[in-house]
Amino acid sequence: MSVRSVLIVGGGFTGLTAAIALAQRGVKRVTLVDRAPAWARVGHGLTIQGNALKVFQELGVLDELLAKGFAEDALTLYFADGRVMAEVPTPRTGGPDLPATLGALRPDVHEILVHRAESLGVEIRLGRELVSFENHGNEVSTLLSDGATEFWDLVIVADGIRSQTRPKLGISAERASSGLGIWRAVTDRKPEMTGGIAFPFEDDGGAYKVGYTPVSATQCYVFVLCRPERPQNGLADWEEVKRLMANYHGDFDALRESINASTFLNFQEIEWIFVDAPWHQGRVIALGEAVHAVPPLIAQGAAQCVEDSLILAEYVTQEGDLEQQFAEFYERRIPRIKGVVDASLLLAKWEQHPGTPDADAPRVMFESLQALVTPA
Repeated sequence: MSVRSVLIVGGGFTGLTAAIALAQRGVKRVTLVDRAPAWARVGHGLTIQGNALKVFQELGVLDELLAKGFAEDALTLYFADGRVMAEVPTPRTGGPDLPATLGALRPDVHEILVHRAESLGVEIRLGRELVSFENHGNEVSTLLSDGATEFWDLVIVADGIRSQTRPKLGISAERASSGLGIWRAVTDRKPEMTGGIAFPFEDDGGAYKVGYTPVSATQCYVFVLCRPERPQNGLADWEEVKRLMANYHGDFDALRESINASTFLNFQEIEWIFVDAPWHQGRVIALGEAVHAVPPLIAQGAAQCVEDSLILAEYVTQEGDLEQQFAEFYERRIPRIKGVVDASLLLAKWEQHPGTPDADAPRVMFESLQALVTPA
């Protein structure tokens, strides 16, 4: 195979998937470093599309994920007053034998991946960062923040949209605002509430969109899309979220009332990046959100990241020239990812301008996912 020792920088879904896939394919020395001093159960919920479930099946963790999460095959779209706009069947991007989507808690997914990596002998070093690297023909040397200098056949950079290593690869692209912000929460739900998204009639100063995804038998992940800046209006976070949701009704009345001062809430501006130039320099390659991060409007961000990792592992564990393998990998991935980026940015534009003539979010969401039914 092309590589026998790999350093992975970043312990999110991209890095852990790469570590597991490489170890499964016989790479003897797989080391993952992350700046976090310890793993913590942080983050809210997420929607895992079928093509990501297919990757997790390859990693041997699908059954654990299905036991933790809540599977769905369709999405209900609502008007803000609670009336149903459309029932949209979700394309089975992972094939007919897998659920279309799975709602799950992000920390649950992370823990499952960490345990799987450790069971395969992946070395995980926390509290460390990549300071620098230098290519030396058939190997690459790295300096970590603990002072360790080591040599590897391959270095994978998977440290996210705010990657500090991306510029060192000669990549000039920078992250940009999508024009959207997002509040996230996890709260209780009624058994009959099976997920949905509601759209406003016009921009009334509230949320651009509100949605929820069941993540277990009793809980759901709630998201509120809004302007990218948190207004300084004197409201506590939970009061601000309730204000944004004030004109959304039906199931969203119960969700709004479930949010109170004890609800853990997270707000962030939604940024994006798409690098359409080579992702590598020598034997160092960036993957996932370090080179493509998109607004979460068709729930494909994480799916595209884990596809990256699995497919790269397939290439570099074959015999052949690593540079050629990188080139083939990049040419294979770019068209699929660009389709996701283009659709996500178009939807983000429509979110900010309710009532845009000819805007058809259900059609774009369905067609974008349908295009991903073809294997990556």
